[in-house]
Amino acid sequence: MAITRESALAQVLGDRTQRALKKAFGYTTVGQLLEHYPRRYATRGELTSLQGIALGEPVSLVAEVVSVTDRLMRNKKGSLLEVVITDGTGVVTLTFFNQAWRARDLRPGARGIFAGKVSSFRGGKQLAHPDYELFDDAPPTEESSKAWAQTPIPIYPATSTLASWQIQKAIATVLDQLEEVADPVPDELKSRHTLVDLSVALNHIHRPESESQWQKARDTLRFHEALVLQLALLQQRAVAEAKGTIVREPGGLGRRFREGLPFSLTEDQQAVATEIASDLASGVPMHRLIQGEVGSGKTVVALGAIVQVAEDGGQSALLAPTEVLASQHFRSIVNTLGPDLASELAPTLLTGGIGAKERKKAELMIASGQSRIVVGTHALLSDSTQFHDLGLVVVDEQHRFGVTQRDVLRHKGSNPHVLVLTATPIPRTVAMTVFGDVDISTIRGVPAGRQPVTTHVVALAENPAWFSRVWQRADEEIEAGHRVFVVAPAIDQTGVTEGVDDGVDGAGYPDQVAGVEDGQADGEPARPLTAVLELAATLKEHELLGNRHIGVVHGRLDSKEKEDVMSAFHSGDLDLLVATTVIEVGVDVPQATMMIVMDADRFGISQLHQLRGRIGRGGLPGVCLLVTHQPAESMARQRLDAVASTTDGFELARIDMELRREGDVLGANQSGGRSGLKLVRVSVDGELIESARADAKAILALSPDLADYPGLRGALSERLAEIDAEYLDRS
Repeated sequence: MAITRESALAQVLGDRTQRALKKAFGYTTVGQLLEHYPRRYATRGELTSLQGIALGEPVSLVAEVVSVTDRLMRNKKGSLLEVVITDGTGVVTLTFFNQAWRARDLRPGARGIFAGKVSSFRGGKQLAHPDYELFDDAPPTEESSKAWAQTPIPIYPATSTLASWQIQKAIATVLDQLEEVADPVPDELKSRHTLVDLSVALNHIHRPESESQWQKARDTLRFHEALVLQLALLQQRAVAEAKGTIVREPGGLGRRFREGLPFSLTEDQQAVATEIASDLASGVPMHRLIQGEVGSGKTVVALGAIVQVAEDGGQSALLAPTEVLASQHFRSIVNTLGPDLASELAPTLLTGGIGAKERKKAELMIASGQSRIVVGTHALLSDSTQFHDLGLVVVDEQHRFGVTQRDVLRHKGSNPHVLVLTATPIPRTVAMTVFGDVDISTIRGVPAGRQPVTTHVVALAENPAWFSRVWQRADEEIEAGHRVFVVAPAIDQTGVTEGVDDGVDGAGYPDQVAGVEDGQADGEPARPLTAVLELAATLKEHELLGNRHIGVVHGRLDSKEKEDVMSAFHSGDLDLLVATTVIEVGVDVPQATMMIVMDADRFGISQLHQLRGRIGRGGLPGVCLLVTHQPAESMARQRLDAVASTTDGFELARIDMELRREGDVLGANQSGGRSGLKLVRVSVDGELIESARADAKAILALSPDLADYPGLRGALSERLAEIDAEYLDRS
């Protein structure tokens, strides 16, 4: 029975296999499984003689089975199959656990090629669970044996319950029944970019016969992915621009706002403000990204744009990633506007944590247009929140929101302008991939008075005694009249993390979804994560810090509880705050001079840079301590050493993109989970993205709706439908 990419896996694979794939990766269709690409390829290696083989080396042997023994294991449940083979120069034992059925093929006298890694076994040498291929009656030629040994073996992103070889077997079953796949890329592009047909690419990436085959297949599929992505982004932009938007001219409110500021804008701030004012008055929807270091003054520039939209009664929505940050933005906006403008523009706060009565009042003010400035979290995306005249959407901290979420808010207005603020610098190719034809503005300076922050890695694996010194330093800061943040990845000892952005395999998947942690030895029990509640209780009994005022804040507290704790810390009623990453962005406590991050290896580079930005904001120098148990050679320590080596956000952004995958740039999943980019890596594929973008522009110039390119239109619809389904699942 021929199948297509739309066929359900349940029709093709066994019930157990398809259920395992759905549980591990969410796959339900043939197309989804075929896009589970190998993360790397191995080869069985050169053919080896048994004479003199070294322990730990991968070998490929042409040998004959001498004896087969199946026995029960002494200390564990199950059986052990031992197969002794020889090539005439020596012997080696093959071992298989709980696989007695292999004895049916591996009979004495059977010959074949056996591949695996050599280890020690009862004073001899063994290959545990080797790969092998038995010969027919005719002995193989040297050429065919060599070809088998050099055939690439795909290694797939796997889980603790679904091994790479099981995924490989499932994909082979699908490919054997798959009808020829229509290639959506026009012949002219295939020829110019020397691409292979799509059907060939899918076969060669999953079961190549040579290195050149999988490389060519990967290049082809990478171009397909980049082209479809650029077509989607360019079409989205074209549709928005074709609709136009209301012209928002500057006026008297803006003059009053600028005159009321207690400081002068920096040169960069003034330049960016001028660009935005021009965009708002153009009648074409603005799509602008403002990037700048923590504390560079992005928010006041955005507030100027908000005031300009309010000149003719237009509304603006500021979408923040956390309730703490939304509340702080709200207070900051009210204070910056001053009592007269604030009364006139009626800023309103809308978050998930406010009470039903307060929420209803806020929604009425928004729907009536009485409130021209709305600050909130994901609550702004709910169906019950309707705007009177939404003219501007401001998204703070872009990396927390996907494009689909931004579009939900945009659709509440008549093609509103979009302004994105980020303290995580974004390389040009990344911005182009995520946003399409986005205009990028950069505020490079930081306000006068900001002091440097020094960062140190507290490596407990090498120096366990440093742990006590961490708390001595914290007490010294408090004694000097300063305040201390302590951040932990978990709330309590259930080990469930909050807001942790772990680094992952750059191929687009976790190497092991439920495997061994980076730096943890095989068989070693996982070290429990530092938890806010337990750490706070310990510090309250500490010989030095036990006399200090210690508070906690985390995501399980309601909005008022968080507000009360943060206010107490800000005012000085609390000396030390133990928190999760709810304080990651936007929290402004000028007297805070120390940031201690426990289990810092569990956080991403950009998160650590954001956390570090919470200190040194009040004219006092800051110190950030990154506490970790990870060994020096681990990938996690590389991330921490990078953060400690520089405070340059642009350099850290480059390192970050090298060490981690990119998020789903079209959907809601900006980071974490399955990546929307399977093969394209925006950190290194800039040239490919540029090329695909030029091709996409040329195609859309000839056929804006892709009517002349039905294959591409189908591929685009399929991709967008998949994204919509994923977003609905998350909602």
